[in-house]
Amino acid sequence: MPSLTRKMTKTGTRLRVLATFAAAASLTLALSGCTKLETVSPSSVRNAADTQAGAAGGQARATELGTVDCAHAKCIALTFDAGPSENSARLLDILKEKQVPATFFLLGKRHIDTYPELVRRMAAEGHEVASHTWTHKILTDAKPDEIREELKRPNTEIERLTGKRPTLMRPPQGRTDDTVHDICRELGLAEVLWTVTAKDYKTNDSDLITERVLDQSSRDGIILLHDIYDGTVPAVPGIIDALKKRGYVFVTVPQLMAPGKAEPGKVYR
Repeated sequence: MPSLTRKMTKTGTRLRVLATFAAAASLTLALSGCTKLETVSPSSVRNAADTQAGAAGGQARATELGTVDCAHAKCIALTFDAGPSENSARLLDILKEKQVPATFFLLGKRHIDTYPELVRRMAAEGHEVASHTWTHKILTDAKPDEIREELKRPNTEIERLTGKRPTLMRPPQGRTDDTVHDICRELGLAEVLWTVTAKDYKTNDSDLITERVLDQSSRDGIILLHDIYDGTVPAVPGIIDALKKRGYVFVTVPQLMAPGKAEPGKVYR
């Protein structure tokens, strides 16, 4: 008969394993707002578009992609959340010098309404301008009418400033659920998460930010950074140079999916 000590040890091990699974499940729930978050990869969007295009795919690519075809090139997307800010002008200077396009997920209150000239410049210089809500409200904690307001206001202002209505949004903290998906579908918005995060909201150490990005980067990656923090923009030149040396080509999020397109109501990562 097994000893009581051995039984207790096995029971404790099982409890620790169950606790680990429970913690992981709770984390998934907290991040996504639902028990299972289904996401779509950029490569699957490209592949689906090619399959649909059939024999005309080659001609479609030549027309829609210009010089970058991420089915063959080693593409990666730089994205910046929660701007514009006092740091954004310098960031735009760097991107222009390095000839790198980016995708900006902009906040409304105290950002779009404070730096409208930077929003115009982002669009004029070929960057993708998208939404990060109006006040950074956690959408999974909001009522449907509040979610609509959070998403409609930045769209209206961005369209007024740039002449183009956003088709992409990034939910604050990546928290989303079925209600958010439904409202995004209603408003013509696709949700974009990320595959690389430097957690630059926790550090102003530019070298550490660079190291974290380089350690996590891979083909078709979507890099999350924030140009509102002091350590981030100084890290950008080194990140760009190092990834270019590794053979990466920088594109916007829509270019990463081309010739396919993000579908409203779906989540991409």
